[in-house]
Amino acid sequence: MRVIICGAGQVGYGIAERLAAEGNDVSVIDTSAKLIQVVGDTLDVRGFVGHGSHPDILEAAGAAQADMIIAATLYDEVNIVACEVAHALFNVPTKIARIRAQPYLQPHYRDIFSRNHMPIDVIISPELEVGEMVLRRIALPGASDVVRFAEDNIVVLAIECLEDCPVVNTPLAQLSNLFPDLNATVMAIVRDGKLLIAHSGDQMKTADIAYVSAPKEQAQRTLALFGHEEPEARRIVIAGGGNIGLFVAQAIEARQPRTNIKIIEASLARANHIADELRRALVLHGSALDQKRLNEAETQDADLLVALTNDDQVNMLVGVMAKRLGCKSNLVLINNPNYLDLSKSLGIDAHISPRSVTISRVLQHVRRGRIRAVHSVQEGRGEIIEAEALETSPMVGATLREFDLPDGLRIGAIYRDGQVLKPDGNVRIKPHDRVVLFATAETVKQVEQMFRVSLEYF
Repeated sequence: MRVIICGAGQVGYGIAERLAAEGNDVSVIDTSAKLIQVVGDTLDVRGFVGHGSHPDILEAAGAAQADMIIAATLYDEVNIVACEVAHALFNVPTKIARIRAQPYLQPHYRDIFSRNHMPIDVIISPELEVGEMVLRRIALPGASDVVRFAEDNIVVLAIECLEDCPVVNTPLAQLSNLFPDLNATVMAIVRDGKLLIAHSGDQMKTADIAYVSAPKEQAQRTLALFGHEEPEARRIVIAGGGNIGLFVAQAIEARQPRTNIKIIEASLARANHIADELRRALVLHGSALDQKRLNEAETQDADLLVALTNDDQVNMLVGVMAKRLGCKSNLVLINNPNYLDLSKSLGIDAHISPRSVTISRVLQHVRRGRIRAVHSVQEGRGEIIEAEALETSPMVGATLREFDLPDGLRIGAIYRDGQVLKPDGNVRIKPHDRVVLFATAETVKQVEQMFRVSLEYF
């Protein structure tokens, strides 16, 4: 696949790194010669210095032969124009734009991004995506990652096995016998930094992170099985009142009216703005690194500190300070992947990576076959995928026991006619089943083949 990426910042670089590693022909455009130099020196891609919305730059980058353009600069208008030019002059089939400004994303304005107006196929809003992920983490405390599939009917949880975890040293096959009415499947395990596909004879150990699929109504019970019965946070302090912080606060006010929210925002103008937008939350002006402000926000008595500023280092330090003051838990935003390993040793309970969220959304449209959703984990070493089985899929008809699944793949759940099925060996995949699975990076191409659309389908 030939892909043009406009923007060589952290998001653009991350997308280019992933697509190039998978053998795609990637061109990256940015106005910064320094960023293009870095891209060219570290990745197997072609770099072009210039504006991604200019026709001559797009032409030089190979737009006439491109299958996809991903406009991920910091400026919405540049991203929009880049997609329009790619459509009008070069007929690029798939156009993806990163849009950050909230007015563009209002439901009654969304029709502007259509083939008749602005021909953009996919809109990615990192702020809204990250905001929803923050809300899912708040709703399911104890999970270090939460992703929903099959129209929110299936949830995949990343759960750390603590010392008192009741299921450590127990073969996974025995869990089905011990809890026959629990429709949960351990798909993968991260142990000592290594990603392992789970098998029925495996046993989990303390400090493992297990990726577990379950029906949404059994998510809390699944967490409890792993020893996580933390109560939902009722006193939350948010550091950072930007787009994400405001979105999260507004959603909590609407969905959890009894939750007490306090926001610390460094900009006085922004603090006044979000105070006008919120009904019950208390907004404090000042630095979240100021202990006096943290005390004013009663961080020492809070259940959760959520750090959502645009500075990774501030987020991490605020998370550490909050825990030392007595806050029960913290959740921080981290963009730089180099900080992820460090965060755990500092006492960060959970983190969210906007870069990873954006890359996951892009991969959903890069993947071949009937792939409906993708969530990249462990810095790209694995993917949780929702795929739809069509009549021509090689999986259809055979039982899972008969079908020779690749070693780097494990099916977690099947969604059929409104029901979530546990994928035991006797289950047969039917056309239009939604299959949620975990695949290592090396196995993704085989997954695409398993859910491909053959010419016989048309």
